Amino acid sequence: MEKWFVSAKRADFAAWGRRFGISPVVARIIRNRDVEDEEGVEKYLNGSLEDCYDPWLLRDMDKAVEVIRRFMNEGASIRVIGDYDVDGICSSYLLSTGLEALGGRVDISIPHRILDGYGLNDHLIEEAHKDGIRLILTCDNGIAAADQIRLASEYGIAVVVTDHHEVPFSLENGERKELLPPADAIVDPKRADCGYPFKGICGCVVAYKLLQALFEREEYRAGSALLEDLLQFVALATVCDVMELKDENRIFVKEGLKRMVHTRNLGMKALLEVSGIEGTQISAYHLGFVIGPCLNATGRLDTALRALELLKSRTRVEAMSAATELKELNDSRKNLTNEGEKQAIRYLEEHHMEHDPVMVVYLPQVHESLAGIIAGRIREKYNHPVFILTRGAEGIKGSGRSIDAYHMYEHMTLVKQCFSKFGGHKLAAGMTLAPLYETAEETVEHFRVLLNQTARLTEEDFIPKVRIDVPMPISYATMELVRDMERLEPYGVGNPRPLFAHKDLCFVRGRLMGAKQNCARYLVRTDQGLERELVFFGDLEKFHAFLDEKHGVGSAAGLYHANCNLSVSVTYQLDVNVYRGEENLQFIMKNYC
Repeated sequence: MEKWFVSAKRADFAAWGRRFGISPVVARIIRNRDVEDEEGVEKYLNGSLEDCYDPWLLRDMDKAVEVIRRFMNEGASIRVIGDYDVDGICSSYLLSTGLEALGGRVDISIPHRILDGYGLNDHLIEEAHKDGIRLILTCDNGIAAADQIRLASEYGIAVVVTDHHEVPFSLENGERKELLPPADAIVDPKRADCGYPFKGICGCVVAYKLLQALFEREEYRAGSALLEDLLQFVALATVCDVMELKDENRIFVKEGLKRMVHTRNLGMKALLEVSGIEGTQISAYHLGFVIGPCLNATGRLDTALRALELLKSRTRVEAMSAATELKELNDSRKNLTNEGEKQAIRYLEEHHMEHDPVMVVYLPQVHESLAGIIAGRIREKYNHPVFILTRGAEGIKGSGRSIDAYHMYEHMTLVKQCFSKFGGHKLAAGMTLAPLYETAEETVEHFRVLLNQTARLTEEDFIPKVRIDVPMPISYATMELVRDMERLEPYGVGNPRPLFAHKDLCFVRGRLMGAKQNCARYLVRTDQGLERELVFFGDLEKFHAFLDEKHGVGSAAGLYHANCNLSVSVTYQLDVNVYRGEENLQFIMKNYC
């Protein structure tokens, strides 16, 4: 069951349309993206890099720049420590490239997902001490590494933290008290005392801002060109870390996509080629579902340093070899993920946990690096918060993915006695469970019970919400409108592809498509007799069951063999289908009732 509702935010759509040269429909869609006034519309449609925020607005940016400059001037060894996901890889690449351009002595260390786990740990600090490192610069991690940063200080190693994750906190008399690590500088927009105007940036954007400030203070003349070249990686990290495409994130992704089409990075160019998208119109979809997963696969099944080697390739041969290897790793990851998803569904059914407010699934044989992806898929299927746990080198490890009604990190803080290590934000988290019981199964069950006792979720929270931008008969849709809507791109979290709705559409005839016959094309007719074709790429089995329940058994089968008259209300999206060089308006059904 879904809950449909129409976004009804108000504005003078006609006035917006006249000023910005857009249709009232497009103006209404922009308003539905929480844009409130004409100044906001201007930034949404025409925002440029000049509209992004001053890096000096980030708390401790001045301290971070001065610490880095001091150690660079001394010729000291600096180590960038990132994370093994796309955001961490891109952040590490940015910082090392920027510091090298300034003549800094810098290397990179990325934790091994299995051997090290997320973020800083004692082993990485010990290693830095042994290697004579004087300054550690974290990116996409560090905010929760107080013990490790304290250890670094004991060794005489300075630490600058750049991160974007939630700051750990304790509750004292019902009030939150932030627990900041004892670093020399902490640049994280999530700090309560940070006045940066937009908190929703990823770790790579924080790293990019640091380079902006550093280049400015160093009066580095080539800095502007280098920063522009690095925008493609900022865009990639923003999309892959599932940041909302609002405010300056939208600008970074739009500008980064432009640069990626003409990338001069040999590794990125090779990855585009082996993925079959070189020379095409690259979109945010390609970042999140084609390019990003290939980089992520290295951190999941091997070491993320291989992704860094790709980005630092110096010859085409070297780049093509690395890119091919990454794509093969990702193909292997896909197969393992599909099997893990099936196991998770079986686990929930066998343990009768499909209705648990918070789903906790223990799959000891599943590779721990796949837990987050599987959790995301189960969350999509059931629309519940989900934790996938597995047996790791350090004990029971796992990842969680959440829904809007459940702030995952805050609820985990309520049961922090269950963890030996944890971190994350509203919609995603990672953890290692503390061994509170003799068996893994008892420990997992204890965790599951406590999470559900503190969940405070209602049945209403689990009902998927379908937000309709405009109730619009399909007869109103034109190619001109679709072209107008192109100004709304890039699409993604926080800026979804527009959704329209048509009530009581008549389904006349259907045709199954695809090698596996798992999608369909339908001829539909409006009350005025206008006929259009509607395509559906969703769950056909579920749609057929709906038709039989609403119109009688056999209705679905009949739709593919004879003309029918089946009334269905639908939501749909608009696209352009290109076939043999000819462009046609395409209607894509998303929901039905």
